[in-house]
Amino acid sequence: MSAAKANLEILPRGVQVALALGLIALVAFPFVGTDFYTQMVTRMMIMAIFAMSLDLLQGVTGLVSLGHAAYFGLAGYALAFLTPAGEPVSLWWTLPVAVLASGLAALIIGFFVVRTHGIYFIMVTMAFAQMVFYLFFDNKALGGSDGLYVNFKPSAAILGWVPFDLDSKVTLYYFTLGALLLVYVFLRRLLWSPFGRTLAGIRVNEHRMRAMGFGTFGYKLSAFTLAGALAGLAGYLWGTQTGYINPELMGFHMSAHAIMMVILGGMGNFAGAIVGAFAFEYLLHVFKDLPQLGSVNLGKHWQLWMGLFIVLLVTFAPRGILGLVEKFTQRKDKAEAGHE
Repeated sequence: MSAAKANLEILPRGVQVALALGLIALVAFPFVGTDFYTQMVTRMMIMAIFAMSLDLLQGVTGLVSLGHAAYFGLAGYALAFLTPAGEPVSLWWTLPVAVLASGLAALIIGFFVVRTHGIYFIMVTMAFAQMVFYLFFDNKALGGSDGLYVNFKPSAAILGWVPFDLDSKVTLYYFTLGALLLVYVFLRRLLWSPFGRTLAGIRVNEHRMRAMGFGTFGYKLSAFTLAGALAGLAGYLWGTQTGYINPELMGFHMSAHAIMMVILGGMGNFAGAIVGAFAFEYLLHVFKDLPQLGSVNLGKHWQLWMGLFIVLLVTFAPRGILGLVEKFTQRKDKAEAGHE
């Protein structure tokens, strides 16, 4: 089996149709959903951008990071620090500054961690993330454990003209959807570029790529930096939507959630990260809302049910939800061909 096929990089037609229908549903959702569910789907899309940024490392390059949430939280803090107490700040310069701040942090950290391999890479990424976490958690000047509030959503005004207003939940929804689509298209193009194929080659056999003359350190560092910058985009949008940033956004559990999203949807194609993020966030609400059964509060132990679900999925569908969709569409096509 080829590496592309094993990682489901080439999306079958049935999967493409399912994704197209999902996009149509997202475009139409604000017209039928309430404000509460519009905000919930906006959060899902933000987490989908976050999951795609990790998929560039984990699914494409083969680097499993347990500290990816650090760059997510850093961009949110950048927005909080850049926003004055009494007025909104411009979207057009704070967004690139926040993304660049996360990318720069990823570049500096990646310069050290990319030199390691395997379990050492995993542990060093987690160690750096914990350092960043405690830097903010223990420092009152940076907000401490209480975090920081973003009192105003960024303003999109251009010389007095306001093309859109992010204070509107629907406007923020479509702005996030636009960002999601742009990131997805960019990463899919990147996946099939010479740079992306080199990253995939590093995942399959780094020693062979090095023997062929590729400077794998530079490629991995570039991927690490880009992934951190894209995680920063998601963190900026999170701060914009929630109006609140705290150190927990940089914690280990946030990185673990992103890993589970990528595994849940299917690695290496970015569409799987989107599907996995939506599925994870939905299951999160379902498991947390489970009723009390006798003396046992089922919803309180939502981590247990989520863990069991992930284990079962990995056991019976190692290529995630998109792999299941592929199997279903293939069986349907075979059944229809048999009837003919």
